[in-house]
Amino acid sequence: MAGMIPQPFIDDLLNRVNIVELISSRIRLKKSGGGYKACCPFHEEKTPSFNVIQDKQFYHCFGCGASGNAIVFLREYENLSFNEAVEELARSAGMEIPRDEAVKRQYDASQRLFDSLEFTSNYYEQQLHQHPLREHAHKYLSKRGLSDDIIKTYKLGFAPTDKSNLAPHCSPERLRDLIETKLIFNQDGSPPFDLFRNRIMFPIRNTRGKTIAFGGRTLGNDKAKYINSPESTVFHKSHEVYGIYEAYKSNRHIEKLIVVEGYMDVVSLAQYGITYGVATLGTATNQDNLTALLRHCSHLIFCFDGDNAGLKAAHKAMHNCLPLIKDGVQIQFLLLPEGEDPDTLVRKEGKNQFETRIAKARPLSSFFFDVHSEGLDLEIPEHKGLLKNRAEPEISLIASATIKAAIKDQLYNLTRRSYKKDSFQKGSFQKNSSQQPYQNNGFYKKIVTQVTVKRKPDISVCLALYFYPEKAIALSKHIQTNDIADQFPAADNFSNFITSQSIETNNELLISIATDSDNRNYFYTLFDDIEFMPLAEDALQEAHDTLNKAAQEKRRDALLKMSYTKSLSNKEKEELRDLSTQGEDSLP
Repeated sequence: MAGMIPQPFIDDLLNRVNIVELISSRIRLKKSGGGYKACCPFHEEKTPSFNVIQDKQFYHCFGCGASGNAIVFLREYENLSFNEAVEELARSAGMEIPRDEAVKRQYDASQRLFDSLEFTSNYYEQQLHQHPLREHAHKYLSKRGLSDDIIKTYKLGFAPTDKSNLAPHCSPERLRDLIETKLIFNQDGSPPFDLFRNRIMFPIRNTRGKTIAFGGRTLGNDKAKYINSPESTVFHKSHEVYGIYEAYKSNRHIEKLIVVEGYMDVVSLAQYGITYGVATLGTATNQDNLTALLRHCSHLIFCFDGDNAGLKAAHKAMHNCLPLIKDGVQIQFLLLPEGEDPDTLVRKEGKNQFETRIAKARPLSSFFFDVHSEGLDLEIPEHKGLLKNRAEPEISLIASATIKAAIKDQLYNLTRRSYKKDSFQKGSFQKNSSQQPYQNNGFYKKIVTQVTVKRKPDISVCLALYFYPEKAIALSKHIQTNDIADQFPAADNFSNFITSQSIETNNELLISIATDSDNRNYFYTLFDDIEFMPLAEDALQEAHDTLNKAAQEKRRDALLKMSYTKSLSNKEKEELRDLSTQGEDSLP
């Protein structure tokens, strides 16, 4: 954009501008030696460290490092673009910016639209105070608890109910501009009519305070409660933020922004002293919105209504945030109680309680897992797998390597397997005083205590898996197929661990034990009660026998229980007799 203005003109402009006069018109400077000093306008300080050197037309702060010329100061202090800062300086110096013909036409056209939109904003504001039906609008604003000062700050207005309000007050050129911005329609030679009618008007202003569009809230029973200006050459809704101009007017330095969903939410928060609220424009927060927000500050708190629509919007915002997360960016999420929005809640609670909620907003790293673990029970191994499948593709989107690694660590901690008894034990259990609980350490941090079956059968299967890791899939399938996982929680977890680590030989398992301290601690506790180690072949046979016996007993007990409530078929009776008399089958 700087290329639109010739560099020789910029150099000449800087030579003509007195930087001391420019800065002293905005902050109080005090003569100090050969220059001037002040408390820095760009950070909080009590001892002046902001220096302005007139002969060099330069400023520098020894506290925060801010420095530059007159253009840089205006850009930072007034939050202007480069071109806007040059235009402001040129105007104050009485200089006209040279532009080529094409650029000049584009610039002049934009200025005409800005002027027409400002005229419209003034008209709506005037109607709020002068129109015969203004009481209708005043009653609504009073009901929302808005003071005259806050109405003036946000320049709220009223679009009367008549079909054509603006056109009679417009020159032909202005009418053409408003038709271009689609605030007025003039189709097929019919009389012009307004887009906004019978609505409270919210001017949307850019950081310089220029009106670029409008939002309107109906005062009647219109199907669309809120409507916005269509996009135009000066308004692109994904790149703009409602309330940002007012936020800068109230806060010289914006440390954080709370991003809400509606215009009235922004205004109501400001009414109660929370002057850093803004709203994105559109149905969902997309990456363009986020990029626009992050231009103003690096700490964003997204606040959503406590309903299903609000939750979905929060999910989408979180997803769109991930590619934009860099070191130094802080993003939080605040979900309000169901049925509440910022407007209603701040009026109920007041500033202090609402800001307490803001302070407790969930950081993105925590909200990330709130979203992806929704509907999952992380004590169930399969659900841990579901969480991993949901989260890993999203984690890969994160721009910051530091944050990405930290969230990966959180995922690992949430999905690592544990012997937590609630994961496997159903119903009550009987305490066995002869068994001591496992230590709470190692790969499985929470070790199951006493279960409904003896420990030795479970550990005998683990021994077989230790000698023959390649049997993990077959043994796990047998446990699941026969629904005996509650009797073999350690074996079920151990087989899942071996499978997830793609361990196929005893050597690979030994390497895993030797090189990972967590795995080493796990094996220490897993086989703590083993008094002697059987031969590998004996351990495998014992596991076969143990699992088959447990499966037969499970089926036998089920048939017996069934016989208490109904007559068994001949086939079921034959099966029951076989289970009671036959020896054990071998595993497939």
